[in-house]
Amino acid sequence: MDISALIAELIGGIVGGTAGGKIIKDSDLGSIGNLITGAIGGLGGGTILSSILGQAAATTATAGSMDIGALVSQLVGGGVGGLVLQVIVGLIKNKMMAR
Repeated sequence: MDISALIAELIGGIVGGTAGGKIIKDSDLGSIGNLITGAIGGLGGGTILSSILGQAAATTATAGSMDIGALVSQLVGGGVGGLVLQVIVGLIKNKMMAR
């Protein structure tokens, strides 16, 4: 995995985490909380998606060239991972704080 894939996962996760906080109001962690949780989820989601699709080996084999399909899948995987983790963490945290 190269640095461009990690950056794509982080960007996708940040966007997904921010969107998750805006879409589902009960899961909002604030701007910084959404960014951090989304970025962590983005790294995990992008890595999981690339290993499922088998693109990790292809990305490392073509480290010298840019594969736009792999970067798009990293962005999408990161976005979905960031959104899912932000919603889960946000809902759990907000339900526990309401008690």
